Amino acid sequence: MIEIAKRDIKSYFYSPIGYVCIAVLWALTGFFFFQLLTTGSSSYITDMFSALFTWRMMIIPIITMRSFSEEKRSRTEQTLLTEPVSTAGIVGGKFLACYTVYGVIVLGSIIPCVVLGFFGQPAWSIIFGNIVASLLYGSAMTAVGVFISALTASQTIAAVGTMAAAVFLLLIDSVRALTSNGIVIGIARWISFTARYLSFTQGMFSVANAVFFISVSLLFLFLPVQHFERRRGSGSRVFTRGV
Repeated sequence: MIEIAKRDIKSYFYSPIGYVCIAVLWALTGFFFFQLLTTGSSSYITDMFSALFTWRMMIIPIITMRSFSEEKRSRTEQTLLTEPVSTAGIVGGKFLACYTVYGVIVLGSIIPCVVLGFFGQPAWSIIFGNIVASLLYGSAMTAVGVFISALTASQTIAAVGTMAAAVFLLLIDSVRALTSNGIVIGIARWISFTARYLSFTQGMFSVANAVFFISVSLLFLFLPVQHFERRRGSGSRVFTRGV
């Protein structure tokens, strides 16, 4: 798994994708941080992280779109599946590579907060709450993106599909305002990523919400593992018949 992750991380930086994604998000972080400084109050730091969150969700489809789609497009998927690595290791390595790039983007936002700490007393509980929330939410969305990428050879379809999933999850809370059905409202509240995310941004760490995001991540990593287990088994049967 680690070798696959290392290989994919290198591939992000052999091409401009990794540099561009990190540079754009760090530039936006600097811009929003500058706006925060012009207000003269660290009380707006939540607004800064809220703006950054939206942009991070737009970057995840770009990071994850090539994870498996590129293997399918270049016809190296079967070679990958025949490597002496478990299917879980392959999927885990792909996820780890994508999540590492995303993690660098998120953790970069700590730098301006540390600088702010030299000149004032920022609300560190709010800062760390937002960072933890972004990492947890991002973990779930990265897993969703890897899963969608595993289903198609088109990077464009993988990116659009992941973006559609992100938009759906951001809008799911509006369902509660459109219906009076208690069951629908209850389901929407339970699967709401936004409500669980916001609890962290207020400086309140929730074990239940953390477990929810981790569980979603594991679920959407389990699905491509099962998908490729069937593909690997099918490939083995074809090879046996040929022999």
